Amino acid sequence: MTRYFYHNLKKVLFGIFIAALLISLNSCSKKIAFLPSSVVPAAEGQVKVKTDNNKNRAIEIEIVNLAKPQNLQPPKQMYIVWMETDRGENKNLGQIKTSTGTFSKNLKATFNTVTSYQPVRIFITAENDSKAEYPSRERVLTTNQFKR
Repeated sequence: MTRYFYHNLKKVLFGIFIAALLISLNSCSKKIAFLPSSVVPAAEGQVKVKTDNNKNRAIEIEIVNLAKPQNLQPPKQMYIVWMETDRGENKNLGQIKTSTGTFSKNLKATFNTVTSYQPVRIFITAENDSKAEYPSRERVLTTNQFKR
């Protein structure tokens, strides 16, 4: 009976350890939704920012119902993800790819990157050049300012 008790106790303690680890990992991340868009009203999405031990930020973006950039007025070639930094600079993080879901016609978009900059806000513009140094004036999607 003692052997059975210790075996189950080990399982319970291991489960508690794993739960605490998962909670601590999630506590280092911020999740913020994109604001409703007048450019692409059906689009909805969120940004998740996780900080690692080296103070780098992993940025994950998921969006649904994001229209193809060619369908915008005026038509564009691609969507670019931008980050407003705590230094007041806008950084081009890269091109976001859109695709149609396996079981639906909803356009989905995902984006992942790592940066050493502290993000203040994340936004998306429609551009014709993936290496644009400055964002176009019209923002397709944007977040509120992140709380620190």
